[in-house]
Amino acid sequence: MPLRIANGAGFLGDSLAAPRRLVESCAVEYLTLEYLAELTMSILARAKEKNPALGYAEDWIEVASSLLPALQSQLALRIVTNAGGTNPIACAAATAQVLMQADLGNELIGVVAGDDLLSRLQEIQAAGCALTNLDTGQPLADLTAPIVSANAYLGARPIVDALADGARLVITGRVADASLTLGPAVFHHGWKWDDLDTLAGASIAGHLIECGAQATGGLFNRWDSMNLADVGYPIAEINADGTSLITKPPHTGGAVNRHTVAAQLVYEIGDPAHYITPDVDVDMTVVELEELGSDRVAVRGARGNAATDSYKVSLAYRDGYMSSGQLLVYGRDCVTKARACAEMIRKRLESAGFSIARFHVECLGSGEGVPSLHTMPIDLREVMLRITVHDPNRAAVERFTREIAPLITSGPPGLAGYASGRPAVRPVFAYWPTLVPKELVPTMVEVRRAQEWMNA
Repeated sequence: MPLRIANGAGFLGDSLAAPRRLVESCAVEYLTLEYLAELTMSILARAKEKNPALGYAEDWIEVASSLLPALQSQLALRIVTNAGGTNPIACAAATAQVLMQADLGNELIGVVAGDDLLSRLQEIQAAGCALTNLDTGQPLADLTAPIVSANAYLGARPIVDALADGARLVITGRVADASLTLGPAVFHHGWKWDDLDTLAGASIAGHLIECGAQATGGLFNRWDSMNLADVGYPIAEINADGTSLITKPPHTGGAVNRHTVAAQLVYEIGDPAHYITPDVDVDMTVVELEELGSDRVAVRGARGNAATDSYKVSLAYRDGYMSSGQLLVYGRDCVTKARACAEMIRKRLESAGFSIARFHVECLGSGEGVPSLHTMPIDLREVMLRITVHDPNRAAVERFTREIAPLITSGPPGLAGYASGRPAVRPVFAYWPTLVPKELVPTMVEVRRAQEWMNA
């Protein structure tokens, strides 16, 4: 029998109702929830920096509460999520509190950790790994800015270990998206780690459902032909040979067809002949998609090569401050007027002694949303002026936020949209992609009853 795995979240901020609707509308053995991206890790690292008890996807706690009835009534249901973010142990403790409220204190929660390399960077460098930036070729030793986070993309193996130890809920830190699905499939079907074509097939299934509703009509160019208000989230039925079928709950909106699945198949993959995960190097060029009926697409033919001997690492460092403010500018000369307003702000900043490192001006509505693809409408009457600044000096950015409102009485006529107040100043975390040998990244798997995680 195929293993049914549903995915109810594709990013932190996705629908809070989708996971509950998935498990209530149809029977699945596993529910996965994918919350993490490079930007998200930086946000969570910042949250943990402010409060050591945070740093995980707090949306998950609300979702976990909504899933309590399903956990009580569907005894075969298991959940795998990377909601742990930069603090999976704290996430397990918060999850345990939710379970205790429903007399589920004996449920086993597994925590996968080891991806957080922040405290080990010097040790890793001393072992001979330069942590070279994949984009620039620079070694990490050249970086002088403070590092905020560094997380390896772990694979499916520790998830399998947690499931083998009886965990009903598995909470991880940074694990590769497709591995959230591959782990349950390996455990359920008893595959070996050298069953490369089989691992590749299940990794494709994981990739297809990892972004939630993107496989069921979200972002699809024929969006107006379907009901996305009630979009169903995806389910992968994974067979013992690694082939799969992508579907969604009955009587839900969206669509699963060859086109929607193909669109997600090529989403964020790089080289289709080498879709590299921590578990297997997947060749997508031979994947076949076949519609088998309404909202049912078979996926077969994936081939796998041996995984690389390194993990990808997402490292973030402090890179100054930024802010973004906007004004609605109205009139026949709205674009000219908007650009003049931006120049007034720039000159007033210079008069105050500030030279902004990056000063980006956009006249949204004039065709600048997708530059060079669209010409400006002939009878344009309004644009949204958006100015975004970035500078190492927080005081310079602060001063920028104080120069927008004065335009209301000291600039040209036809300005609006200033009632929301001064824009916020936010720290900037820049991205440093790199690799680390797997042998330098030991993983930790710990499985405890919920009541035992309470004081973790």
